[in-house]
Amino acid sequence: MSFIDRFLDSITMYRLMLYYLIGLLIASVVLSALHVLPFSPFSLIVSVGFLTVVCLATNEFFSAAFHAPTNNESAYISALILALIITPIASFQDVWLLFWAGVLAMSTKYILAIHKKHVFNPVAIAVVLTAIGINGAASWWVGTTSLAPFVLVGGILIVRKIKRADLLYSFIIASLATSVLFAILSGGDVFKTVTNIVLNSSLLFLSFVMLTEPLTTPPTKKKQILYGVLVGFLSAPQLRIAGVYGTPEIALSIGNIFSYIVSPKYKLLLRLKEKIPYGTDIFDYQFFLGKKLSFVPGQYMEWTLPHKNPDARGNRRYFTIASSPTEDTLHLGIKFYPQGSSFKKTLFSLDANTPLVGAQLSGEFTLPKNPQEKCVLIAGGIGITPFRSMIKYLIDTNQPRPITVFYANKMASEIAYREIFDEAQKDLGIKTVYTLTDKNTVPKEWKGKVGRIDAHMIQEEVPDYNERTYYLSGPHAMVTANATTLQEMGILTNKIKTDYFPGFA
Repeated sequence: MSFIDRFLDSITMYRLMLYYLIGLLIASVVLSALHVLPFSPFSLIVSVGFLTVVCLATNEFFSAAFHAPTNNESAYISALILALIITPIASFQDVWLLFWAGVLAMSTKYILAIHKKHVFNPVAIAVVLTAIGINGAASWWVGTTSLAPFVLVGGILIVRKIKRADLLYSFIIASLATSVLFAILSGGDVFKTVTNIVLNSSLLFLSFVMLTEPLTTPPTKKKQILYGVLVGFLSAPQLRIAGVYGTPEIALSIGNIFSYIVSPKYKLLLRLKEKIPYGTDIFDYQFFLGKKLSFVPGQYMEWTLPHKNPDARGNRRYFTIASSPTEDTLHLGIKFYPQGSSFKKTLFSLDANTPLVGAQLSGEFTLPKNPQEKCVLIAGGIGITPFRSMIKYLIDTNQPRPITVFYANKMASEIAYREIFDEAQKDLGIKTVYTLTDKNTVPKEWKGKVGRIDAHMIQEEVPDYNERTYYLSGPHAMVTANATTLQEMGILTNKIKTDYFPGFA
């Protein structure tokens, strides 16, 4: 694993975004001090400070009013984005623009929400409303040639972290294609048009920072591509509809409506029912559900657990749902580490009085629609959670499938959900191959495999291995190693589906 991969694994997407925005503002202060940017570093610093105070105060007020968990990380991010797209304070009028932009960015998350899910990107809809209400528009000053390298480098890390390159590409291609078409039709300079859009417009910042905001993005790859194309087309600066030229914030807000229509429309506040241990540091968390949750086995959600003094990983995580849609309780499989994050420490002591907030149901790590398609599911450690969801669903719906499961753990005591997989083998003929990787802790009565999952083990247990689709879930290093093994065995890349499980640390 490279240094960059280790860094990205150690930090949440939101904290990475926060550091990225702070880096852009530091670069902007330096460039303004060098007179590269057309405003003073003092005015920029004042704008950032003012927006931060406004966003934090507004967020606290509406969080209390709506009895919703406070998320200051979100307020910081919104304030920094606003500081990068609204020209820094130069007059008293600018103060009012910043004030209302901050208030609207925070308040619309609560007011323009349906079933506790906000519809619009908070910053985008805020600057749309300020343009309409007080004639104060965003300048998108961050879209300049001098800042483009900084925007690009950090943006690549963001997209690599969240694995939404298809969304990015679809947006950029659609935006450039639309602008080029307008340039050709008007007899303009195509090269100059492309250069200006890439280096001197909102394109890069909008795509890396605001387009990819998880809560207003569609849940599946195909819908994300359509979303990217729609926003890219509408954000072309030459586009004019009903006498109104397109702006980045209008384009994104319209795209958010599309995203809301095609996305799940609920947010969960869950109370702990029971916590069952598997070994010393693995637990199955079970939560009460008011009604059964509609999802596809293998999907994940974003979970928020507000707590004091969150560390660099923040107060939000992505965990795969371990339960089946057929169950009345929601299961999360969690592994804890001695030097775990503040989130995990808070989660470890969670009781029924503290709600865990779930949102943003997403993911395409799901079983094929064709029940006859042969599959191999390979899990390492707590990466077994999506397979627990899948197999439990097949048991409850009585669906025999040609599936073989490989489940690797360091010690036998770490095996989670064994009762589910044993039941599937008994009732559906779905075989699970258990293996222990720590040879020094193998019990005398152990009847499973010993050692890491490798080509020999797969070929021995699955004679028709070259006819199968493979699903890999677990730690990043384990997933990468098994994907390499399968490729060396001649398995095509499109037959290997990976699910990096982000719930570590």
